[in-house]
Amino acid sequence: MRRTRARKREAARRVSRRIRAVLAAGLVLGVGAAGTLAAWNDAEFGGSTFTAGRFDIVGAADGATFTSHATAGAAAALNFVVAPTAMAPGTTTYALFSVRTANPSVAGTLQLIAGTPGGTGLAASLTYGVRLVPATTCNATTYAAASAATSIVVPDGSALTTGGAATTSVPQVVSANGGNQLNYCFAVTLPTTAPNTAQGLTMTQTWQFQGTSS
Repeated sequence: MRRTRARKREAARRVSRRIRAVLAAGLVLGVGAAGTLAAWNDAEFGGSTFTAGRFDIVGAADGATFTSHATAGAAAALNFVVAPTAMAPGTTTYALFSVRTANPSVAGTLQLIAGTPGGTGLAASLTYGVRLVPATTCNATTYAAASAATSIVVPDGSALTTGGAATTSVPQVVSANGGNQLNYCFAVTLPTTAPNTAQGLTMTQTWQFQGTSS
C-alpha cells in the first residue's frame, strides 16, 4: 500500500513539474511575442512660410518727386522746356521723365511704349527721339551728349507712334528697392519741312513705361 501511495505521489509531482514547465515556456513565449510587436520610434519635421515679393515702379517728371502714375488718366505731365504751343518749324523741345522701383520692390526691366496720339492732327508732322541721360538735366546739350548706341531708346526722327524695342542694347534695368533710376530725355521736333497746314493744330500723346520683374 505504501509503495502504491508513494508511486502516486511521485507521478503527481512529475505532472506538476511538467505543468510548471509548460507554463514557464508560455511565459517565455509571451515575452518574446511582446518584444516583437513593440518598437521605438521618432520623427523630425521641417517647414517654411513663403511670401511673394512685389514689383512696383514709380516715375518723376522732375527727376526727384517720385509717385505712381498707374493709368493713362493719371499720367504725369512732362515739363517740355519749350512750350509745345510755341513750336515753329525747326524747333525741338525737351522733357525729362525718370523711373525707378518703389521701396519695397524687386528689380526689373523697362520698355517704353507709345500710345496713339490725339489732338487735331499735328502728330503727323512731329517726330521725336528718346535717350537715357546720366543725370536729371534734359536739354539740347545733355541729349546730344547721350549719343552712344546704349543710350538711344527711340531713334531721332521717329513717328510719335514709335516705342522702344522689346529687345535692345540699351540697358533699361532698375534695381530693387529704388536702388537706381533711369532718366529718359524726350526730344520732340517740328521739322523744317512741316507744311503750312500744320499751323494751329494740336497733338496729345501718352507714353507708357512697361515694367517687368526679374
